[in-house]
Amino acid sequence: MDPGTEDVLDAVGPRLRALRRDRGITLADLAAATGVSESTLSRLESGQRRATLELLLPLARIYDVPLDDLVGAPRTGDPRIHLKPVHRFGMTFVPLSRRPGGTHAFKMIIPARPEPLEPVPQTHEGFEWLYVLNGRLRLVLGERDLTLPPGEAAEFDTSLPHWLGSADGGAVELLILFGQQGVRSHVRATSHSPFQG
Repeated sequence: MDPGTEDVLDAVGPRLRALRRDRGITLADLAAATGVSESTLSRLESGQRRATLELLLPLARIYDVPLDDLVGAPRTGDPRIHLKPVHRFGMTFVPLSRRPGGTHAFKMIIPARPEPLEPVPQTHEGFEWLYVLNGRLRLVLGERDLTLPPGEAAEFDTSLPHWLGSADGGAVELLILFGQQGVRSHVRATSHSPFQG
C-alpha cells in the first residue's frame, strides 16, 4: 500500500471519533443505529480496525455526510462547493465549515415577515459569535434587548437565554461561529506593523 493511502486510512479513526463526539452520540447509540457492533466501532475509531466500505456507508448515512468527508478524500473535478442548507425555526442555516469538532461556521438567513416574531429565548451549551451582513438583527440576550445593524458583531455564552430575529420584519443575513462550551473566538492584534523594517 502506498504511503498516501496509508495516511488517509490512519486518519479515518480519529475523524470518526471527533464526528461522533461532536454530534453527542455514544458508541452504544451508534451501534444500535447502524447495526455495527460497539466493539467494531470502537476498534475502527482507535485505528485497530481498517475502514471498509461496509463499515463506512452506514456511518455516512447516520451522520448525513458524504463518504469522502469520512475518509478525508481530496475533492476532484468540479471545484464548486455544494452547500446543504438546513432549515430550523423558520430560518435557513448554510454550513460554511465541514470538519467535525471544533468551531462551526454558518451563514444564517432570517426571512422577511409582515410582522416581527415574538422572542422565544432558548439555551444550549456552547459559545456563539455573530456578525450582521444585511438587515437589522434583534438579539435578546438574558434581560438585554439589542438591535444590531450591518457591520456589528456580538459574542455570548449560549447557556444564557437568547433569541435571534429581525428587528423590523425585514430579512437579515449574518455569519455565525459556534463552538462547544469553552471554545471562544479570538482576534489577535499585533503592535508590529508589517510595513516596519
